[in-house]
Amino acid sequence: MTHIALLTTSYPDGTPGSEAAGGFVEDFAEALSSKARVTVVAPARQGAVNASAELTVRRFSVPRLPLSLLSPMRVSDWWPIIATLRRGQQAIDQLTQQDRPDHIFALWALPSGHWANVMLRRHGVPYSIWSLGSDIWTLGKIPLVRSRLHHVLNSAHRCYADGFALGEAVQAISGRKCEFLPSTRNITFKKIAEVRVSPPYRLAFLGRWHPNKGIDILLNALGLLSENDWQNISEVRIFGGGPLEDLVMEQTDNLKRLGGKITVGGYLDKAGASALIGWADYLVLPSRIESIPVIFSDAAKIGTPLIATPIGDLPRLFEDYRFGVLASEASSAALADAIKSALVKKPADFSDGLQRAREDFSIPEIVDRFLSESFCGHST
Repeated sequence: MTHIALLTTSYPDGTPGSEAAGGFVEDFAEALSSKARVTVVAPARQGAVNASAELTVRRFSVPRLPLSLLSPMRVSDWWPIIATLRRGQQAIDQLTQQDRPDHIFALWALPSGHWANVMLRRHGVPYSIWSLGSDIWTLGKIPLVRSRLHHVLNSAHRCYADGFALGEAVQAISGRKCEFLPSTRNITFKKIAEVRVSPPYRLAFLGRWHPNKGIDILLNALGLLSENDWQNISEVRIFGGGPLEDLVMEQTDNLKRLGGKITVGGYLDKAGASALIGWADYLVLPSRIESIPVIFSDAAKIGTPLIATPIGDLPRLFEDYRFGVLASEASSAALADAIKSALVKKPADFSDGLQRAREDFSIPEIVDRFLSESFCGHST
């Protein structure tokens, strides 16, 4: 049976935030293991190996998690970054020498793509790369890092991106074709609470409290709502965590003092995320930078319409599926207007679009496509 190494920096390990970042990776790995032998190589607080018949998870220890919060622009992060780069390289090299994979699937371009590229040069193991927004939109702006991105993407057997605009950015950096491969995960389809047909409605945000995810845009938008608008809101629930935590706590406290009905909580596992999205009448995506967020397909599968900013592929998706209300721009004023518009609509009006999106984002189909494309053109 074909042996595939899934080399990733995002895989759930019980650390707060790891479920949000890597939940869909775990689901992809499990689905892939029904068609091939899979070894996941991923970071964790402590090294460990967990094996089953067709799926093995090999964890290498790193100084700090989640890795997404590390930045080469901060001197204090240099040692954790260097240690992580070294240990990840050692982990995939050890696997390759002990149980050589036929193919490495690197999630994401950096650092996983770099590690895979070294395995190609040292041991001749081919690899493919699945890019997410963070390593392309953010790291791609750093000249030396962009040069490395070009090399690892250009040397890959196949390049994938989980968004259309992101795929174009990958092509611009790599000089080669990049295929669309959506990121999605298995999640409860059932609405946890009965959908309301009239206000007041329940709103929810789930994600990193980071400028890219626009939590500050949402909080400022909520501050622009009138007293009459708040009469149409039963409750707003904001869950997640990240570098803007102080801002989130300060502004939600201010909104509460003004009468806003807001609940704030930390990161949620898949069951918790499902429950929150199922509870909501509308899920809010206020991002500044995005391709196609996993939470979009979560909402589609559960049946919760979206209120979103028009960034990345979201305008194209809203045009295709009509599954919510799209703001005119990525600003607090525009998002406030979108919220006001949603509050006078019926969430059920978007059911048909959500159903079509649910059918199009299927993990088994994604796995089959990866296998058919990534093993075309080289022998295993």
